[in-house]
Amino acid sequence: MAHPEMDELTAGNAEGKNYLDPVYSSTEKLTARGLSGRAQAKLTQNLFEILPAGLLAENIPGGYIEQYKLMPRHQAFRAVHFPRDEQELSFATRRLKFEELLLAQLRICQLKLNRHQYSKGWKFETVGDIFNSFYEKHLPFKLTEAQKRVVKEIRQDTLHGRQMNRLLQGDVGSGKTIVALLSALLAADNGFQSCLMAPTEILARQHLNSISRLLKEMEFKVALLTGNVKGKQRKQILSDASAGILNLLIGTHALIEDEVIFKNLGLAIVDEQHRFGVQQRAKLWGKNSIPPHVLVMTATPIPRTLAMTVYGDLDVSVINELPPGRKPIQTIHRNEHHRGQMMSFIKSEVDQGRQAYIVYPLIEESQKLDYENLYAGYEVVKAYFPEPQYYLSMVHGRQSQEERETNMQRFVKGETQIMVATTVIEVGVDVPNASVMVIESAERFGLSQLHQLRGRVGRGTDKSYCILMTGNKMSNESRQRIAVMVQTNDGFKISEKDMELRGPGDIEGTRQSGALNLHIADLVQDGAILEASRKAAEEILNNDPDLALPENKCLKDFLLTQTEKNQWSKIS
Repeated sequence: MAHPEMDELTAGNAEGKNYLDPVYSSTEKLTARGLSGRAQAKLTQNLFEILPAGLLAENIPGGYIEQYKLMPRHQAFRAVHFPRDEQELSFATRRLKFEELLLAQLRICQLKLNRHQYSKGWKFETVGDIFNSFYEKHLPFKLTEAQKRVVKEIRQDTLHGRQMNRLLQGDVGSGKTIVALLSALLAADNGFQSCLMAPTEILARQHLNSISRLLKEMEFKVALLTGNVKGKQRKQILSDASAGILNLLIGTHALIEDEVIFKNLGLAIVDEQHRFGVQQRAKLWGKNSIPPHVLVMTATPIPRTLAMTVYGDLDVSVINELPPGRKPIQTIHRNEHHRGQMMSFIKSEVDQGRQAYIVYPLIEESQKLDYENLYAGYEVVKAYFPEPQYYLSMVHGRQSQEERETNMQRFVKGETQIMVATTVIEVGVDVPNASVMVIESAERFGLSQLHQLRGRVGRGTDKSYCILMTGNKMSNESRQRIAVMVQTNDGFKISEKDMELRGPGDIEGTRQSGALNLHIADLVQDGAILEASRKAAEEILNNDPDLALPENKCLKDFLLTQTEKNQWSKIS
């Protein structure tokens, strides 16, 4: 230990200390200017001695301080720097975390309250012939209880003339598309058009195919608009949309272009919403004089604490059960020594008439190397599965759209048994006959991506498998990720673990919102304090929406003095 600094610990210490020593970080340059960690501690101590108590005035109503047994504000600030013991430090920290989260929740709940009170929306008053005819005659399966619940929630949202702003979470394969379709049928019954925006052409086309299949016996006009739809076909689609002939327009970013005009857009559905920027989503809302109702869907489950913070101004629906007949996917971890066994296993599945994916990672910094690995891997698989007994598809981002689509369709139709691909198939390929997913170099993938890829299998009634292939040397975090994947199929448990490992700021799609600029609270560790602060915030605003009561004056005054440090990103 170089240059340790020591204090003699005695009852009659020369400095008369009766507190734990705070440790402040410093730098070489600051220390050279007399601002070492110790000097900062001395300055902070002097500051507290001259600080008038009123300067750190209370900002939480007295009733809540008693109810949640919180330390007074001035005392908490002092104790967090100079606590007498561990217990006082714990009480002080808890108080400051509660305050920070309460203020954040108040802002979010106010946004939600304002939206419920003031935002205008179209009224979907009737459930008519289109919805009822499909539900009673053409729906090929029974809805799960979770799906029925979500449809009811959407029905309630669209009934009262306020804009719906709902986030629909559902694990891979839980049946979000059918909920989106039923919402579009409801809109059509009330004379409104709908649009569905997906992040990739593959996914948009998949939505078109599955929805067209479901509606084949109904008079309900659906079309697809992407960057590759050109010429006469494009003109016709744009004309049908502006004339109101189209009931549902499915597409990619092409939907937000200025030339796309709807006669009466009443519902905007955004799939895999985290793939779109805030401005891109907002462009859809300008497609009608009163913004359409908004349903955003994600198959990446969002941890509860994150949903309450980042998406707290949205109404959240969760489809938390899988359709009947779906068997859980068995996940297995293997390394290079087991490659022969793994190939033999794939062969036995393919020989029974099933299909398999083999996915390679694609990391931007090392794309050239990754493509070399993909091609090398393709040759290895080809050696195990020679033509004409077996046929392979290869799909990656460097292929032309046409070549990629052709290779994809060959696999979908069952003309090839194995698809060797990069992560372009993470979303958007639905092949019920595929029963094996092999993920190469699985240690290079994040948890949510592993979970998404695993969700490509297990869509039929056959038992399905996910094999995670890794190198022998792995970091501790990679080992934890692989262990979680092997232990559970539950997307919500996986998302909680993902947040624990990576921290909330890195979770996909949340950084742009700036909502996680917390100084002392931690969404991973402080879930219970967040729940309590959310409950308190809702209680305060339900009883006093404008914070006009005398007991809430301290809170209102404090909020008015705060400049808006956090930009709470509203989906719409």
